[in-house]
Amino acid sequence: MTISKIDRRTFLVKGATGIAVASAIPYVIAQPAYAGSKTETVDSVSLGNTGLKVSRIAFGTGTRGWKRESDQTRIGLKKFVELSQYCYDRGIRFFDAADMYGSHSYVGKALKVLPREKVTVLSKLMTYTREGWYEAEPFDKCFDRFRKEMNTDYIDIFLLHCMENGQWPAANKNYMDAMSKAKQDGLVKALGVSCHNYEAMVEAASNPWVDVILARINPNSIRMDGTPEKIMQVLETARKNGKGVIGMKIFGCGDLVKEHEREKSLNYVIRSGNVHCMTLGVDCKEHVDDNVSRVMRIVKS
Repeated sequence: MTISKIDRRTFLVKGATGIAVASAIPYVIAQPAYAGSKTETVDSVSLGNTGLKVSRIAFGTGTRGWKRESDQTRIGLKKFVELSQYCYDRGIRFFDAADMYGSHSYVGKALKVLPREKVTVLSKLMTYTREGWYEAEPFDKCFDRFRKEMNTDYIDIFLLHCMENGQWPAANKNYMDAMSKAKQDGLVKALGVSCHNYEAMVEAASNPWVDVILARINPNSIRMDGTPEKIMQVLETARKNGKGVIGMKIFGCGDLVKEHEREKSLNYVIRSGNVHCMTLGVDCKEHVDDNVSRVMRIVKS
């Protein structure tokens, strides 16, 4: 099977804050067709010391996600649910969602047809207002809304979204205290941060409150918070401290999608031993097939 040579994940322009948003100008990639086995399934891994077992690949629902929409929501609800079922059948039983992406209600529809107890749900909370993009809400208000939207009583992994400096614990103490209470009450299983800054990641790697870190990592320094060497050192510290490490931007938010680039990046991340699992944004079955086949070949080699 093939996909168009004009890949939507290449329509990128970077905003002043470093978050990728959509551009109207396409860029044509010369690349071979995506292909892969339709029967092999991805394996599951232990996520640090969280006690959670998760699929090595998460279904990323936030490709160019901002203003509560993303590439995954743009395919429409029916196609999203069908793609979720396809991911589930291929062993991808881990949703990476966020309020910023507008993907909660889509995940909620998928969870009406998938067994909740066999699926890991991750969401993220923006704790500060970004004008024109997002209005921050108190924890109690948004947490209840998140669970209703996703059709679930509990959220497996709950993160502070897009931490941009090393002072994030002091700035977000009220949110962190409320999140800890939710964990104590059994409404959340693991807490952590999504990092968009080197100092924020360094703090998270040793902070005892953090169970899980979502970090940007690839071998080409694309849309990352430092050089691959520096980031990998921090992730090694996090892993040794028992944190669950989830990699994102493995394909550089669409900048690393040629055959050799995908292969190189997945090899780098998987063979490092410092990244337990990764979130990969997909919007068609061909991407799922390719990701599962490629990841499992590397894992087994």
